[in-house]
Order: sequence, then structure tokens, then C-alpha cells
Amino acid sequence: APEAPQPPMETRPPVVGWKVKPNDRAYHQLPEFKKKIFLCIKKSRYSGNAIKTYKYNALTFLPLNLYEQFKRVANIYFLVLLILQSIPEITTLPWYTTLIPLVIVLGITAIKDLVDDLARHRMDKEVNGRKCEVLLDGRFQDSKWRNIQVGDVVRLKKNDFIPADILLLSSSNPNSLCYVETAELDGETNLKFKMGLRVTDERLQEEQELAEFNALIECEEPNNRLDKFTGTMQWAGERYPLELDNMLLRGCKVRNTDVCHGLVIFAGADTKIMRNGGKTRFKRTKIDELMNYMVYTIFVLLIL
Repeated sequence: APEAPQPPMETRPPVVGWKVKPNDRAYHQLPEFKKKIFLCIKKSRYSGNAIKTYKYNALTFLPLNLYEQFKRVANIYFLVLLILQSIPEITTLPWYTTLIPLVIVLGITAIKDLVDDLARHRMDKEVNGRKCEVLLDGRFQDSKWRNIQVGDVVRLKKNDFIPADILLLSSSNPNSLCYVETAELDGETNLKFKMGLRVTDERLQEEQELAEFNALIECEEPNNRLDKFTGTMQWAGERYPLELDNMLLRGCKVRNTDVCHGLVIFAGADTKIMRNGGKTRFKRTKIDELMNYMVYTIFVLLIL
């Protein structure tokens, strides 16, 4: 008997959980977009645009740095020796013969880490303090990068760095083309072109038009994929697909384009370049690993 025809497989649209409304900062503070960070304390899931690459502050430097340094087995080994030397019944050697070298090693390493972290603080301050034109209260105003929020409409000019991951809306070039240099993002020196949607390029050129822009963007959650972006834009009863070619990513630089306008989709720690960077971690070299192995061996031999 012939097999019964199978019902067609149901195709579901991709799940999207990131919603952006232009020119409406209050929308992104609604309770449905809050996340719990500690006990009953909640904050918006939309990150601000300030970045933080440093590891320490004035309160955490000493405990965190000592914690990281004592991940080295050699430092733990000498600390144990110091404790044992403080017991007269065990050894006749004075305790300071171990304390002084240990303090010198810890101090030099701490100074080096402090200098490196101060450089990160200065770099973060310089980047967060850069200026960009943001549409506020119906007109473009200079604003620092750290004050930019998801949903803001920004104006970029030739040779400007892109402050966030931005949906290209319109450009002074024909066909809404915008050329970008991505050397800081992926190391490539050749210019790449991005293209806005035709409908936004035709209808969002003037300041007043941009101030009245009231679409709803639904897209993927923040992630570290530099080669992919999917989403949709609902505007005036129509839906328009969005892809990576419509996006200007943070870390790129506007080239060969006099003026372009864009909508901030991801900001700060949610941008793709920051998602790829990850947290600043304690680095362990091959020499550290070899030293740890040697100290383990010495410790075992002493016990035997």
C-alpha cells in the first residue's frame, strides 16, 4: 500500500530576543528588559557604551594581585618555607632570609602589573571620552562615547571611528554605500563597503526625518561572531530583513564617505569586538609552567 503523504515540516522563524527602538531611551529601561545582578537588584540588559579593559581599581589591586601571584607554585612554596622558619623548633634559620626575597619578587611583579593596568585605565578613559554626534531632543549634539545608549541615532563623518555596533540608515554616497576600514577589527587593510536599506536611505537623510524614525528592530542576542548578523526591521507596516552588510561594527573607521547615519544596536561590552576580547586574564608563560613543575618535584623529593 502506498505510504500516506507526510505533512510538511513546520519552519519556525529564528528566535530573537534583542529589541531596539530608535529615539526612545525609556523603552530599553522597561521591566521586561531588566536582569537580576544581585539578590533583588536589577539593571537593564542593554549595556552602556563605556568600556572597561583594566583589571584593578584602588580597592582591588592589592588582594587581586596577590591572589594572582600566589597562583604561581613557587610563591606558595616560599610562603610555606617562611611559615616553617617562623617556628624555632623546626629550623634555626632566621625567617627574614626567606621573607626579603619573597617580598622583593612580589613587589617587582606588582609594580609591573600596576604600570600595565594604569596604561589600560588611560586608554579606557581616552576611548570613552571620544566625541560623537548623537540625536538628542530632536537635534544632533556632541556627546561622549560613554554616554551613548542602545537606540540612539548617531551621525558619523569621514575618518570617524565607529563608537558602537550600528545599523546603517543612510549615507551621503549613492545607494547608501559606506566604506569602512576594518584593520583594528580583523587586521585587513582593504576597505570594505556597507550598505543601508534602500527605504531608510531614501527617507532618513534629514535631521527631522531621523528624529521621527520609529521602527522596531528585532535581532540576535549580542555575540562574538564577526561574520554573521541576522534581524528584521518593522517600520510603517512593513518588515525588512537585516544582515551583516547593513552593520557598521565598533573598531572600524569611516572612509571615503562624507556623512552617514546609523542606529546603535549593541553598545559597550555587547559589541562584537568587545565580545571577542573577553576578560583580561592572568597570563601564565611556558617558563611559569616549567617552574611550577620543578617546584612540585622539589617538594615531593623533600617529603620523601
